[in-house]
Amino acid sequence: MANIGKIDKSRFGWVGADPEHREGLSRPSITYWRDAMKRLAKNRVALVCLIIIVLLILACALLPLFSSFSSREQHLAETNKGFFFQCQDDRYEGKNLVHIFGTDKLGRDMWTRTFEGGRVSLMIAFAAVFINLIIGMIYGGVSGYFGGVVDNIMMRIVEVVNGIPYLIVVVLLMLVLPKGIFTMVVAYATVGWTGMARLVRGQALSLKNQEFVVAAEAMGARPARIIARHLLPNALSVIIINVTLAVPSAIFTEAFLSYIGLGVPVPQPSWGMLAQEGAAVFQVYPSKLWIPAIAISITMLSFNLLGDGLRDAFDPRLRR
Repeated sequence: MANIGKIDKSRFGWVGADPEHREGLSRPSITYWRDAMKRLAKNRVALVCLIIIVLLILACALLPLFSSFSSREQHLAETNKGFFFQCQDDRYEGKNLVHIFGTDKLGRDMWTRTFEGGRVSLMIAFAAVFINLIIGMIYGGVSGYFGGVVDNIMMRIVEVVNGIPYLIVVVLLMLVLPKGIFTMVVAYATVGWTGMARLVRGQALSLKNQEFVVAAEAMGARPARIIARHLLPNALSVIIINVTLAVPSAIFTEAFLSYIGLGVPVPQPSWGMLAQEGAAVFQVYPSKLWIPAIAISITMLSFNLLGDGLRDAFDPRLRR
């Protein structure tokens, strides 16, 4: 070992105590959620996507109500018209009405049908994801907290349900239930909750041995209270991210089923139904397919980018 020389005392100096700053904080105190929202606000892409989603939801909810045209009203003299076509129907004589997105093969206003179809697609997606959220949180929380035999049995049930193709469930339900929004929501919720259940179970397994859970058990808290008040709130950030990423998947599923004729019934519009009608005349009138395709793409991209932003915001390892 190399010899270490003696350090001269003159190289050190007494700076004295600093009573004003020795108890101070190196950084201001901030809660986890406030810090996450602050980091999310710095993510411009996520904020833009959030604004797009909010505007799209408001447009789908309000614009059809204030439109001068009905989504099911046919004008056979004005079929397959282009953008900003001036309405020439005798029933609207004296009114300066314009079909902003043109008309379809039956002369129906594409502007109204696009946003009303978006309302249907978003309604199905939000309803299905909400049901999956409730079932998955309860199922996964119970499975992860109790563990052991209960966890093994419940997870085997999840594997069986997850092994059933969604399309088969939809086809079987169409045979016993009327085609419509309710059937699609039920079909998606029947098999779509397994991913959320597995996610919540994993979070519950990692949290149930923490000190605050052990303290709650020592104080006599019931399992239902521990799951609802301690496990699920601490897994909320992961749940929010998963919900945000599940919505575009549900939107695409609805569009796909409506495109192949297993979705909402005619004449109820949806983005998948509009895409199916536009694909039939794509070579002659390509805009009829572009409009619902762009709407689906923008919505799915916005939700995915917002989910990525939320994942980065809720990750404590990225905190500086």
